Amino acid sequence: MLSLDLHPIYRNNRDIELALRQFLFTAARSGESVVEIIPGKGSGQLKRRVLAFLDQKHIRKLYLSRESAPGNEGRVLVHFRDQR
Repeated sequence: MLSLDLHPIYRNNRDIELALRQFLFTAARSGESVVEIIPGKGSGQLKRRVLAFLDQKHIRKLYLSRESAPGNEGRVLVHFRDQR
């Protein structure tokens, strides 16, 4: 499973958005059905930022659905359409 850990760049908004954008486009092309983004638990601010990014109309077209990982609120799972 492809994974993006945002802990190392959590303070820089531009780096976060760039990392998310690159990761999602790479994931969409990879054929993976599910990928994970790890904003961590913390205060929840970074996770809210990630979810807001994922909810943008032009980004939403890239994937099928998103959810918090069951049992681990510090992970966001992004589901892609089956490309087979």
